[in-house]
Amino acid sequence: MGNPPELYYKILNIPKDTSPQEIRTAYKNLVKKWHPDKHPPSSKPEAEARFKAISEAYEALLDQQENRAVFGLCNDGRAGGAFGGGLGAGVGPRMERTRSDDFCTRSAPGTPAREFKKVYSSGNSGGRRAFAEFSSSIMRKAPPLERKLECTLEELCRGCKKEVKFTRDVVTKNGSIVKKEVTQAVVVKPGWRKGKQVVFEGMGDERPGCLPADAIFTVSEKKHPTFKRVGNDLVLKAEVPLAGALTGWSFSFRLLSGKKVSLAFQDEVVCPGLEKVIRGEGMPIPEQKGARGDLKVKLEVVFPKELTDEQRAGLAEILKGSC
Repeated sequence: MGNPPELYYKILNIPKDTSPQEIRTAYKNLVKKWHPDKHPPSSKPEAEARFKAISEAYEALLDQQENRAVFGLCNDGRAGGAFGGGLGAGVGPRMERTRSDDFCTRSAPGTPAREFKKVYSSGNSGGRRAFAEFSSSIMRKAPPLERKLECTLEELCRGCKKEVKFTRDVVTKNGSIVKKEVTQAVVVKPGWRKGKQVVFEGMGDERPGCLPADAIFTVSEKKHPTFKRVGNDLVLKAEVPLAGALTGWSFSFRLLSGKKVSLAFQDEVVCPGLEKVIRGEGMPIPEQKGARGDLKVKLEVVFPKELTDEQRAGLAEILKGSC
């Protein structure tokens, strides 16, 4: 027995009740898409396998429909079966049953006989073998080749172009496996997050009897000395000396974009844990064009580790009645 018809329909991506004309249309569209000459070397093995299977499925389904149409006629040489008995004796084409295992013939007076190949012919081992090779490979794909794509917070904020190099296994024409170094370009878009995946289809390892694996690069974020990313927001922690927290304090820093920002606390007391939010100075939001998160500045008051008796007395006098 050959392959189940369901597999043929699945490969051509058509329902089971598809007409011959619709089968031809589906076939033409798929062979245009998967013709090996239209694919680069990286995806050519997959294209060749799919092209082969599409052709096998197309021929098998057409043959299957033809065999069904003449099934009753081939059995007894009488007009019946799929024709519903509407043709009486002496009317319509004359059907002859042959002893061949490969086909039955239908002939009309003055016209040559037409062959109908058997879909599941026991002699068609070459076609079944080629199809079996594809049907197993189309269902299986080699495990993905996974690597990290390390990015700085600046690169994830501004966007950049990076080149990644990796080594993949490639199957040669004689079936052996060799190592090949590959270089690919990755365009990092502003706002990408840790865990974002970049997939190069069919650029992973190759294995005999399988479709080429994908190469998957997962974004990882390098630790930043100043900022910490929390979702789309940036968090900056700043230490404020106690004297500055009580009498006024200011400081400056640069954003990931390079822009300089100054914060001043002249008319307020900086309490431990005070947080200032600067709207729209966080990370870009990829899903919302032009939108950005916020920058949160968290202030930590640094207390002296020790005080002299004179300092204690002075502070006590200054702060008397302030609370």
